[in-house]
Amino acid sequence: MKDESAVRARPCRSVTVEEIDHLHEFGWVKLKGFVDPDVLRAMLDVAREKMGDDADGNPLSPALEAAVAEGKAGLSYFNAQRSSGLSHPVMRSLIHDVGKSAQRLQRRTTADGADLGVRYYSDFFVPKLPASKKSRHGGNGPTAFHQDFITFSVDRSGGMTFWFPLEPYGPRAGTMSFVNGSHRAGVLGDYTTYGDGDALDAFPELRALEVSEPMTYELGDVTVHTHLTVHGAGPNMMERPRWAYLLVTQPADVCWNGSPCPNFDSTAMKPWEPFGDERFPVIG
Repeated sequence: MKDESAVRARPCRSVTVEEIDHLHEFGWVKLKGFVDPDVLRAMLDVAREKMGDDADGNPLSPALEAAVAEGKAGLSYFNAQRSSGLSHPVMRSLIHDVGKSAQRLQRRTTADGADLGVRYYSDFFVPKLPASKKSRHGGNGPTAFHQDFITFSVDRSGGMTFWFPLEPYGPRAGTMSFVNGSHRAGVLGDYTTYGDGDALDAFPELRALEVSEPMTYELGDVTVHTHLTVHGAGPNMMERPRWAYLLVTQPADVCWNGSPCPNFDSTAMKPWEPFGDERFPVIG
């Protein structure tokens, strides 16, 4: 393995102008060879330590424990586990380095013409469990086509999700597809309001747009999508977990919109109040 201090100093390369343009044209972009593979291997070790080799050994949350007691399942599309990345030396370095590229990808400026900063919002390990096996947490089904924005309880768009596969994967693992240009359709509601369908059923006009092929990732490749971009994924047809990590960023000037949100404790917050630096530091 490479010298750990060198890996921590610069775990990611910079994004290119072409990649920035692709994100704004299509709502998503694949960043080939973006992350040092040694960083991803270290992150996979952390994920396995937290969740077990089967990605199903982490403790049930109180909400999920109550749901299971009532005969309900957890999230159908992956088993989410907070990674506490800001407190981990390898992931903290990654998060701050990603922030530099996120600032460029965001393509917003302040009144004096400087690039607007980017704020950390959350980070999770999100393994998709094998469809062929029962699981304690759920997380072994397909990901219906949906949009992320409404779930974050923020007052403005501009947020992005960086999606890191922790091993090489192809479509058989249940990798994502994106609806090209769907970020221009505006806010499309919460996925729980779609009944038995998904965003493509609730908004059939989206079917006129091209859908990308399911992604194929080499170790070090990453995809980034905006929170207005419609995306989905098939089930994991492998006999092992599809390990992934996601990092969510928001514009530095983002405010809480006052709605309930499972992603953070809003007890001490006021509606329309900016997100504070202690929990949501500026990373780029």
